[in-house]
Amino acid sequence: MPQAPPDLTPQIVQGDLTEEQLQAHLRSPELAVDTETMGLVTPRDRLCVVQLCDRSGRASLVQIPRASLAPGVPQGSRAPRLKRLLEEPTILKVLHFARFDVAAVKHYLGIQMAPIYCTRTASKLTRTYTERHGLKDCALELLDIEMDKAARHTDWSSATLTPEQVRYAISDVTFLLPLKDKLHAMVEREGRAELLQACLAAIPVMADLDLLGFVNLFEH
Repeated sequence: MPQAPPDLTPQIVQGDLTEEQLQAHLRSPELAVDTETMGLVTPRDRLCVVQLCDRSGRASLVQIPRASLAPGVPQGSRAPRLKRLLEEPTILKVLHFARFDVAAVKHYLGIQMAPIYCTRTASKLTRTYTERHGLKDCALELLDIEMDKAARHTDWSSATLTPEQVRYAISDVTFLLPLKDKLHAMVEREGRAELLQACLAAIPVMADLDLLGFVNLFEH
């Protein structure tokens, strides 16, 4: 029988990481990252939450208040400790559908997140026997984890998140690192590690194209 995601209680902060959170996460060579927004159109639907989890199980949830995104607030000063962490070159940031999250933190917080690893991209390069590459499907097949998506379509801009929202938000990052391990073993088995690295290098460009409104630029 499938199991639930690891039950972790994140440290919730407003606007930015604390210095203590920053220093703790900087000690990890890999970090799972996810975001919650008001919708799927990045320039319109603002960034509300950034979730983090490292291999030790330390989890952080950063709420991004609307006031901190005001036009008069320079992007680089909106969440400087989070920016320091997500731009740290020695920490691999692991995401699922990284293209969306990379665009969101760049557009709203001026963060150039790197280096990155996208589990959805790894899945598409290796799980060619299926068209189901969502996080829920990958988690169920590879980790025997059943995700509850009931809180996905809720108001993430609320100043006080419900327990269900917190549980949903943090569950997305609690198993991303083990999922990455499983998928990368498949990538190497199929001899596609070099191809994956080329794809990962292209993701920031794809995110920039999304922000500029280009759709299917490479289609004939």
